[in-house]
Amino acid sequence: MKDLLRIADLGSDDLMLLLRLSADFHRVPDSAHDLLAHQIVPMYFAKPSTRTRLSTAAAVTRLGGTPIAVGPDELQLRRGETIADTARVMGAYSAAIVIRTYADADVADLAEAAPVPVVNALTDGHHPLQAVADLLTVQQHFGSLRGHRVAYFGDGGNVARSLMEAAALAGMDVAIATPPGYAPPEEAVAFAAAEGRRRGGAVLVTEDPAEAVKDASVVYTDVWLSMGDADDERARRAEALAPYRVDERLMARARDDAVFMHCLPAHRGQEVTAGVIDGARSLVFQQAANRLPAAQAVLFALLTERLDGRP
Repeated sequence: MKDLLRIADLGSDDLMLLLRLSADFHRVPDSAHDLLAHQIVPMYFAKPSTRTRLSTAAAVTRLGGTPIAVGPDELQLRRGETIADTARVMGAYSAAIVIRTYADADVADLAEAAPVPVVNALTDGHHPLQAVADLLTVQQHFGSLRGHRVAYFGDGGNVARSLMEAAALAGMDVAIATPPGYAPPEEAVAFAAAEGRRRGGAVLVTEDPAEAVKDASVVYTDVWLSMGDADDERARRAEALAPYRVDERLMARARDDAVFMHCLPAHRGQEVTAGVIDGARSLVFQQAANRLPAAQAVLFALLTERLDGRP
């Protein structure tokens, strides 16, 4: 496969390869230091970014290349140039393209036209780089993935979807607890359920936080409010999601050795209490640091044609 646009494009072997490569790059960061020698990787960011932008830039640099970050005001897209034309031009200069934007269709159009690998660095529907780093973090902490249950609380959007798909491909159990109207898309649940059954894991989507957290090894949440939400939408979301806040009482319902994870940025007092995210069971900064070897792994695998997308 040429691109990584969503976790569901991977086979189980692909995901395991990315995790092995991520662990290798974590251990020996400069092991492929000349892969991108004398080459550039444009990184188009239509949304603000801290972890994704910096970790991906660092990954390109560690692979020997030069990252070039550009925003919407720096390309001709605002003047009507098509995504396909932009992709062809960027691809003529570059070894790969990284894009963080809103619509999944825009990323798909870019990847279809680009002659080089394209990496989805977050869209409204998917966040594959985050999911790879998440599973790497779980594997580092527990030593394995199978036999562990990931419980996610909040909005079943891009982070929840990619996490659910990755956990299912890894044979983990996964539970998603959301309010009515906030569940992940049905096709994502169907994919995860099918992959989970194939690999000995189970998928649960529920409105009951207590049901989701039972026997969980990992308790995970994300921000409630998105950039650009109108005031009335922010109030509505906050009210709907309040019962899904991760606090000390919810953590007490998980396994005794359960850890807390969050993709960041976090809003203490909203989706998670300060006591949980800043407590001894929190892995959030290890998780954030793992975005770097995960990005290295994805770029390396695509550029060396290691991924085939087979189940």
